Amino acid sequence: MHASTNNKTSSLDIAREVFEIELESIKQVIDALGDEFEQAVEEVLKVKGRVVVTGMGKSGHVGAKIAATLASTGTPSFFVHPAEMGHGDLGMLKADDLVLALSFSGNTEELRKVLPAIKKRSLPLIAITGGKESSLASFADIVLHTPISQEACPLDLAPTSSTTVALVMGDALAVALMKRRDFKKEDFAQSHP
Repeated sequence: MHASTNNKTSSLDIAREVFEIELESIKQVIDALGDEFEQAVEEVLKVKGRVVVTGMGKSGHVGAKIAATLASTGTPSFFVHPAEMGHGDLGMLKADDLVLALSFSGNTEELRKVLPAIKKRSLPLIAITGGKESSLASFADIVLHTPISQEACPLDLAPTSSTTVALVMGDALAVALMKRRDFKKEDFAQSHP
């Protein structure tokens, strides 16, 4: 890194470092990508209902974006907060839906509490998680593993790299589904008046 005249790291250098760390995280997920991605695409294509996306905290914010992307590109989808799920919003889930759950650790308390109820309904569950041996992964039918070696946060605490790879995984899923469905500009225009 280059230092400025006041011996502090320049903001530009910090930004470059963040980009490099997050780019490296994306490369790690590319290396971890396998047949489970194809299985996830096939599972979503089979769903007669909607893709119900859930996640807590920053994963929830990413999940809401993924749900919006799926919905606008031909895959009926919406986001449900996992804490609200445990307080009645499980009623939003229909028997022909699929759940896409995001949690980097895979052990988020609010999500762990609703996983048994999701499984009891026999809904397919796809996980996007860095925790391959987590509670979420153990409940999931398909695990889209998003490993990272570090967050871009200098404290290695704030979700940065982990949310980036989850977002990219969601984008990859949406684009794969668009191509498999032969979703065209005219179709896109129908949900973007």
